[in-house]
Amino acid sequence: MTDTKNKPGLLLVDDDPIIADTLGLLLKDDYIVTIAQSRDEARAKLNTLPCPPKLALVDLGLPPVPHTPEEGFALVPELLAHDSKMKILVLSGQDSKANIQHALTLGAIDFIPKPCDAELLRSRLQHQLLLIDVEDSEQETQSNKDLMVGDSSVMEILKAQIRQFADAPFPILIEGESGTGKELIAQMLHDASERAKKPYYVINCAAFTKELLEAQLFGHAKGAFTGAAKEHAGFFEESGDGTLFLDEIGEMPLELQAKLLRVLENGEFYRLGETKARISNARIVAATNKDMAEEVRAGRFRQDLYHRLSILTIKVPALAERGEDRFALLDYFIDVYAGTVPPFQMDESAHECWRSYSFPGNVRELRNLVIRLGTKYPGQTVTAEHVMAEIEMGENPQAFNIVKDDSPADLLEEIASEGFALEEHLQHLERRYVTVALEHCNNNLSKAAKLLKMNRTTLYSRLEKLGLR
Repeated sequence: MTDTKNKPGLLLVDDDPIIADTLGLLLKDDYIVTIAQSRDEARAKLNTLPCPPKLALVDLGLPPVPHTPEEGFALVPELLAHDSKMKILVLSGQDSKANIQHALTLGAIDFIPKPCDAELLRSRLQHQLLLIDVEDSEQETQSNKDLMVGDSSVMEILKAQIRQFADAPFPILIEGESGTGKELIAQMLHDASERAKKPYYVINCAAFTKELLEAQLFGHAKGAFTGAAKEHAGFFEESGDGTLFLDEIGEMPLELQAKLLRVLENGEFYRLGETKARISNARIVAATNKDMAEEVRAGRFRQDLYHRLSILTIKVPALAERGEDRFALLDYFIDVYAGTVPPFQMDESAHECWRSYSFPGNVRELRNLVIRLGTKYPGQTVTAEHVMAEIEMGENPQAFNIVKDDSPADLLEEIASEGFALEEHLQHLERRYVTVALEHCNNNLSKAAKLLKMNRTTLYSRLEKLGLR
């Protein structure tokens, strides 16, 4: 009998039973493989596993619309919602550049076109396992405070809020886009509080069905439902005097919201199948990437619960708001993965591209981009062309913005700095805009002029003036 105790888990999602069975046989000696043929089946099977798989191998074309990539695109963030540490590799024949870039922006770590050589697939999966080991060892040696990389003004405000709210007894709502690190902020709030030595539990409200989520939160008595062979204490009970982090709170079913409100108001809850009230002393921290005010207006979230949860609110800034932090994060992740992903350097054009890109996938996208660049260009000098080949432009040129942490104080400090000259600075900005536009349009002057909203003759003159002809 094969020993599966130390094998990593792998979720394989493909609607072609021949491909799924073939890959399952190919990988079963190295992984505990769970196969699903649709997005719904993948979510359902995840809920039955004792722990999330470390890896997922996902096809884009899934039922009910297997000829488009939409179901696969939708599954990627759902898997990350279930476990933010899961490494998702897309294995698909729908391998247009736009599909590849969009999957990577959503949080996939790699894209492998079909058909794929078996040894190449094994190698790419093994590489991701090595990266997981690096991240696990890094977490053991780094404090959360160290991981708050960057000193932009918005990050200084965020750090101050964490210190200010850490010991507050009230619920805290953390808002921010996907990939900004909301789970990290929740952990930091706990670690900086007097509850630091108390339990800390995390539950993702998007990762469970209503019935499973209710049982996980409140616990259940023996025989409360089919399969409840023994009594079970829920997270409110297990958390004790510690912290319970409710991630993706916007996904909580309306039926459970009233029960959560009761806990927040007086600490009272009931195990499923019991009539005896129990008391929770846990401090609640919740997080969402949704506009909760809009969710309330749409009737998907209770207004009274929203007001109760948001007594204290922390807004985690998107990476596009963090100015030069993107370079501190670049250096940080190059250093973190140096043992597995060979470091690389950037030339001036790549630096300008890095500065101008808006990173819609936030820190998660930046980290994955560092990994891909290091893997593809080990020890080499990366250019803007290399960077742009890895990022998603789509039809939206606003994916590139001139990003700067430009508070009045920052601008005054820059103006007062030695060597500052407004004309030279404006010319530098203009050169960046024009360069990015030309690269996006493959040096087609007419298209670039249209993108920049100027006529072709004016752009030609600007190119001569800027030395870009």
